[in-house]
Amino acid sequence: MTPFSHIGLFTKPNDTRVDKTLHQLHEFLIQRGLHVHCDRNAGIILGLPTMPTDVLAQHIDLAIVVGGDGTLLGAGRLLADHEVPIIGINLGRLGFLVDISPDEALTQLEEIFNGQYKEEPRFVLHADVIREDAIIGSGDALNDVVLHVRNEVRMIEFTTRVDGHFVNTQRADGLVITTPTGSTAYALSSGGPIMHPSLQAIALVPICPHTLSDRPLVINNQSLIEVHLCEDRDIPARLSFDGQNNIELESGDLLRIHTRPEKVRLLHPQSYDYFHILREKLHWGVQL
Repeated sequence: MTPFSHIGLFTKPNDTRVDKTLHQLHEFLIQRGLHVHCDRNAGIILGLPTMPTDVLAQHIDLAIVVGGDGTLLGAGRLLADHEVPIIGINLGRLGFLVDISPDEALTQLEEIFNGQYKEEPRFVLHADVIREDAIIGSGDALNDVVLHVRNEVRMIEFTTRVDGHFVNTQRADGLVITTPTGSTAYALSSGGPIMHPSLQAIALVPICPHTLSDRPLVINNQSLIEVHLCEDRDIPARLSFDGQNNIELESGDLLRIHTRPEKVRLLHPQSYDYFHILREKLHWGVQL
């Protein structure tokens, strides 16, 4: 007996590469007698009724994402409130999160539906932007919250505190506040560490810092992070959540970042090996 009965299908928009896999997946689920629900993109491709994501999340006990890491990140943020488990089928580029290949999807899904899977919780960051003692914007991120320059090639200046303790004031192109999930994304290209997903840690990674001694800092994920944009350096800045949703910032704004209590629940096949993913995606050991 499968532990799941109501399956939500999520996919990326305007990409015909997902069509074949999505149709095969839908037929597989129907043959098993499962109830299938679609987000807007999947519904358009399959010609099925759709519902808003917040409503869909209340009707499903498993989400299957067909696409790339960005598609899963979007679904993960939307489903975090309900802690719906997620499976990712990779039709993107890298695929650190969507780890099931289309060629093996039906075989591995059969195993998962028979209860043979690994579950991995990933924590989510929440950030508030405070201006003149009022919250002007908020957002969630499974990968990272990024402070960065908006339009100009100029450094911004900001002060960082962790749990009320002063860390430093620095000039840089920005700051990546990353979870272990996001440590292989923007933070990695900025010189940050790769953190195993099981770590309960957050890394603060400066982007092109002006002082060469500024280095990534890893802290406990229960810490409260506060970043204050210095008022005497009025450079247009922006706060991004997983590289998608943005909030425009002004000098003097305060950013407050902390971990949400809800988790994103990723399901993997029994054969899942994080270090194999790293070797494959980062081409470790490849002779040039």
